[in-house]
Amino acid sequence: MFRDLNRKLAGLFGGGNGKNPNNNNGGNNGGFQPGMKNAGVGVGLIAAVALVIWMGTGVFIVQEGQQAVITQFGKFKSTVGAGLNWRMPYPIQKHELVYVTRIRSSDVGRDSIIKSTGLRESAMLTEDENIVEIKFAVQYRLSDARAWLFESRDPENTVVQVAETAVREVVGKMKMDLALADERDQIAPRVRELMQTILDRYKIGVDVVGINLQQGGVRPPEQVQASFDDVLKAGQERVRLQNLAQAYANDVIPRAAGSASRLKEEAEGYNAKIVATAQGDAGRFSSVLAEYQKAPQVTRDRMYTDSMQQIYSNVTKVVVDSSKGSNLLYLPLDKIMQSVSQASNSAATAAVSDVAANATTPPAPVPSAAATTDPRNRDANRSRDRDAR
Repeated sequence: MFRDLNRKLAGLFGGGNGKNPNNNNGGNNGGFQPGMKNAGVGVGLIAAVALVIWMGTGVFIVQEGQQAVITQFGKFKSTVGAGLNWRMPYPIQKHELVYVTRIRSSDVGRDSIIKSTGLRESAMLTEDENIVEIKFAVQYRLSDARAWLFESRDPENTVVQVAETAVREVVGKMKMDLALADERDQIAPRVRELMQTILDRYKIGVDVVGINLQQGGVRPPEQVQASFDDVLKAGQERVRLQNLAQAYANDVIPRAAGSASRLKEEAEGYNAKIVATAQGDAGRFSSVLAEYQKAPQVTRDRMYTDSMQQIYSNVTKVVVDSSKGSNLLYLPLDKIMQSVSQASNSAATAAVSDVAANATTPPAPVPSAAATTDPRNRDANRSRDRDAR
């Protein structure tokens, strides 16, 4: 067997023709004589090629978004990222690829019936000892590939169990009405926060991305579903009416505030006007008083004249008076003014101006001869004077 091996190696590497295995002198034509040295070289070369091939099996590629966990004899060695990497060949070391950026999802709240209670697995007990059913999906990604592989025997099932624990604790601290309506939107963030706390304590390398309640995720049991739908509709109607009332208040209150502000400003303006008028009147009275003290009679006559002028300027009748009880001629100037005003506005304006001017400086009355001689006419004229005055 040894000679056959030498002959084959010699033929492989060009040493002799391999026809005479008993030829110890090296064969014809100076052929190569097989020996232990040549056999060792051939075995070494084969071993070197096998070693290179074996070492080449340790080369591996990690894709983007993955991490490779390298173990040495089953014990964690290191973690490498994306790219071309090398490890010691199997069985010394081996690696396992883990997706760390991919979003994973697990459903919580199955419809399977629990035999001991006769309820679905999604049934939860509230603070007021009522039952609600919750279905949601947990979305998470890995933050530590080593912890995902070595800190938990079944990490995916662990995430589901932690989610069930968290949601039962959150719902167990809420009343049924709040869980179904008012605080329904707060269930997901509370569950996410509690889940992350528990998973960090377990150290399994998971980051909770979100909690998505499924359609009809929080609902009462089927036996009382219709009644709770009525309650929910009543609550929505209440919210709608509250929004209408708030809209009406938003419309009325600003207008009332504007009216109040306007009235306040008008009152302040009226107050300022009255105060200024009073101060002006007081100042004018003080100045008149000073002048009155200097010349009482002149000041009194001037005040009387100004007062009469102010009064008669607003009167529609014109009275012509005579001095010292003499006869006067009374003309119905107001009737004349009214007729002229109806005829033409422009002419009426001119007539009123003329009459007013004549009224301020009336001509002296001229009594007729009959009026002066006849006592009856004299008495009639006196009576007309009294009526006119």
